[in-house]
Amino acid sequence: MSGKLPAGLRIYRLLSAAAGPFTPILLARRLKRGKEHRQRLPERRGESRITRPEGPLVWLHGASVGELASVLPLIDRIRARGMGMLVTTGTVTSGGLAEQRLQRGVIHQFVPLDISRFVRRFLDHWHPDLALFVESELWPNMMVEASGRGIPMVLVNARLSEHSFRRWRRAPNSIASLLQRLDLCLAGTSSDAARLGELGASNVITTGNLKLDVPAPPADPTALAKLQDAIAGRPVIAAASTHAGEEGVIIEAHTRLSRNFPGLLTLIAPRHPDRGTGIVEIAAAAGLTAAVRSRGELPNRTAQIYVVDTVGELGLVYRLASAVFIGGSLVRHGGQNPVEAAKLRTAIVHGPHVWNFGEIYAALDNAHGAEPIEDVDRLTAHLAAWLADPDACARVTDSANVVVGNLGGALDRTLASLDPYLMQLQLRQRAPHA
Repeated sequence: MSGKLPAGLRIYRLLSAAAGPFTPILLARRLKRGKEHRQRLPERRGESRITRPEGPLVWLHGASVGELASVLPLIDRIRARGMGMLVTTGTVTSGGLAEQRLQRGVIHQFVPLDISRFVRRFLDHWHPDLALFVESELWPNMMVEASGRGIPMVLVNARLSEHSFRRWRRAPNSIASLLQRLDLCLAGTSSDAARLGELGASNVITTGNLKLDVPAPPADPTALAKLQDAIAGRPVIAAASTHAGEEGVIIEAHTRLSRNFPGLLTLIAPRHPDRGTGIVEIAAAAGLTAAVRSRGELPNRTAQIYVVDTVGELGLVYRLASAVFIGGSLVRHGGQNPVEAAKLRTAIVHGPHVWNFGEIYAALDNAHGAEPIEDVDRLTAHLAAWLADPDACARVTDSANVVVGNLGGALDRTLASLDPYLMQLQLRQRAPHA
């Protein structure tokens, strides 16, 4: 897309360029807060010590752990076609997941800050032949610079909440300019497709939510066996991907439940692992003993709360717990992904704020494959019912598994839509890179 940029984007580009000299201060602050890797800070300026591989290169960018986890099967399928793959993310935890789960030969880098000279340096080094952005990663400088080089851009698993839609409508020319640079927009739901189309995306296809096609998360067999031995038959519930303000509710529910279920153990896996210490403090204030996974501790008989403050271990949590509260839903975050828990047959309870996965939660709730709650009273009641009646718990997990299975298929539809771009790259596979 050529032509003059809208005023909003011109202002953004000027302000971001003016911020360039202050990036060392920003990165230093983020490093101090544990939000950057010291050795990999140059990547945030578009620099890399890794040589670009020969041949066509597909660049995929997702913001954080959830986005990366949702596209791991897509990365594997593209890689299986012989494509070189560069994956960028923006968080330390996503970097840890990339190290654990990306195939050998797939390159991971931290995405450069959205400052034009950093983005240009990144593109000069990598020369991607196709760019895939995940969900709602619409960084203005990144998109303007990539489109200026003629790099095809596709938004996969595209998501645009009602809140984001209303916000973008205040800058209609800017969002239209960005969306019209996309060659293709593959929407997760029909609602997302409608909102994106109304804002200016011109080639929109509803392919479904890739998170429904993600395999059940793995669990290290040795780690699982150690935990099972440590737990030794105790009743276990969990809270996964929790946010600040939710752990106190979970700990209160644990306190109430433990009166009727002796030996109860509650696993808490915060969405951001660096919050583990704070959860221990909340537990201590409630008079409960906590063990912490990042310290190498196991939940011994005296531990009532087990803080799983590690990356990529929800597979352990769901295999150990009979029921789980999915976080980001009692606070106004929009809810976290329930699909992995459903696939591992862990009964799901969630709060009211689940717009990030609205259609999935609605289908689960309608089929009684999950239960919505609004406060600690309802949370405690549902968990107590499932702990007391394993058959009732199993009926919930069976229903959830059927719902998730019926909603799948997005991976195949996404690949079919990407096929013309990938075929073009395969035809150039033997040609030297321009």
